[in-house]
Amino acid sequence: MSAAPGDRDPSTRPYAPDFLTELFRNPLDPGYADAAVGRREGSPSRWRRLLARPVSLVVLVVIGFVFAVAYRETVAEEPGRAKARAGLIAEIKRREAETDRLTERADQLREEVGRQRDAALSGSQAYRLRNLEAGTGLGRVRGDGVVVRLVDAPPDKDAVTGADAGPSRVLYSDLQKVANALWAAGAEAVAINGQRLTATSTIRSAGEAILVDYRPVTSPYEVTAIGPGSMRDKFDDSRAAALMREVARTTGLSFGVKEAGDLTLPAAPQPRLRYAEPSVSPSPSPSGSGVAGSSSPGPSRSGPSPSPSGGNR
Repeated sequence: MSAAPGDRDPSTRPYAPDFLTELFRNPLDPGYADAAVGRREGSPSRWRRLLARPVSLVVLVVIGFVFAVAYRETVAEEPGRAKARAGLIAEIKRREAETDRLTERADQLREEVGRQRDAALSGSQAYRLRNLEAGTGLGRVRGDGVVVRLVDAPPDKDAVTGADAGPSRVLYSDLQKVANALWAAGAEAVAINGQRLTATSTIRSAGEAILVDYRPVTSPYEVTAIGPGSMRDKFDDSRAAALMREVARTTGLSFGVKEAGDLTLPAAPQPRLRYAEPSVSPSPSPSGSGVAGSSSPGPSRSGPSPSPSGGNR
């Protein structure tokens, strides 16, 4: 005789007959009971945890001691570093002031030498010499011309962090391109922020600074040129001007060109020129036909003269 469905063994049923009764009868998970038994028996993991606590404490104490010593050394050395930095800044300013004073004195002596020279030479010779000095950049010149102004872009904010992303700066190569384009447009004299350019001038960078003949120039940059009336239109049609207009449009740099009258460009410092000399052999010629102690220089190699702005880029 088979049992009725309701008379089956409860353990064989898929679900307990009374879930709430079972929950209240055994409220804790069996894992808690196993953990309690392990604590009563003193399991090895407990001993490892007890031993790890002093080790962790010692490590934390050592790390804290190292940080404390490093902080103390940093704080102790900060006054000395600040003093050394202030001393270097003061020395730089003093040397700059001395350089400016000596430059002004050199210009005064140069003018005095020029007056004495003009007094000693005849009128035509003095006039020709002044024209040569003006053409080579060693004499002060006046006249009408063009002023090209370039200014760094204002600093931008990073879209993600909000920090200053840094401005788009005028590069030394930008000044090179502008100066070379002005020369090509017919300029007779060019200066950058008052620094006169000659055939031996250089425009280069040192870190973020721009140097013209090893003297720093900063934004805003004014490239001043004296030349014929057509110089403005020729410069506007040049590739350098088109490139700078595009750079100004895309990066936020300021680029402007204007005509100016009665410009005065200072004279450039006297260049330090070095001359090549033929080497002299101390031994006589092996053939015996040559003169001892003399040699004839080989064929010379001539290249293109350097660009006044330090080369095209």
